[in-house]
Amino acid sequence: MAVIEELIREEENGSLSFGNYELAEKTKQDGFVYNGDSYKIKTFNEITKLERNGMFVYESVPGTAVHGFMTNGEKVVMTVEGKEDAQITLELEPEKEYKVHVGGVYVGKMSTNLGGKLVLSVGFEENDSVEIIVEKQ
Repeated sequence: MAVIEELIREEENGSLSFGNYELAEKTKQDGFVYNGDSYKIKTFNEITKLERNGMFVYESVPGTAVHGFMTNGEKVVMTVEGKEDAQITLELEPEKEYKVHVGGVYVGKMSTNLGGKLVLSVGFEENDSVEIIVEKQ
């Protein structure tokens, strides 16, 4: 896998890919239309952040590249790539419980806070990629 040179794109299977953790300076793209929604991406080596219609969707510290991002309200599936371990925050339903799989391993149930944020840590070797599945209980 590789970083997303164009910052954000729609894949042939209908998923989104976004982020470039190799950039030294913060780079933004606003107004990317996908499924009738407007997306904004901010990305570089320190952070990757995705917003949909001005609302938070995804953030990683440090920056990552995300491939095959799909969500249907019940489940989020994506493959994340980065140079070093990352903390990922997703915006989901407030105060709900989710089953989390990282790299094919069930890591347990996690609950979102009052604001709907779910925070998880992902460890990978340099330029490694890890599949993440978050499924509502």
